Amino acid sequence: MVWTGLVIGAVSFLIIGIFHPIVIKCEYYFSARVWPVFLIGGLFACLLSMFVRQTILSAILGVLGFTMLWSIGELKHQEERVRKGWFPANPKRTNRSGPSHEPATDDESTKGA
Repeated sequence: MVWTGLVIGAVSFLIIGIFHPIVIKCEYYFSARVWPVFLIGGLFACLLSMFVRQTILSAILGVLGFTMLWSIGELKHQEERVRKGWFPANPKRTNRSGPSHEPATDDESTKGA
């Protein structure tokens, strides 16, 4: 019995699943400007996968590399989801474009009353 395909599939599933919260946390704490880290890491993992002779490890590095490259676009999408209010914004970051997600102050809440 050959387990190579199942191992690669399972590890691919885990890598992609792990990167979903990584993208969310990176956007929350660092903004989408952290994308060069994903670019360098992704390119390095892809390059390394071409020189590893072991099939499973090479495939895992390739999946990791492309997942990191895909995460660059997901960082931009996550920024948009935060702007729409689907995910919480980091209140400590003030350089965010778009509407503020901070609670209204007393002055702002009494204007409409």
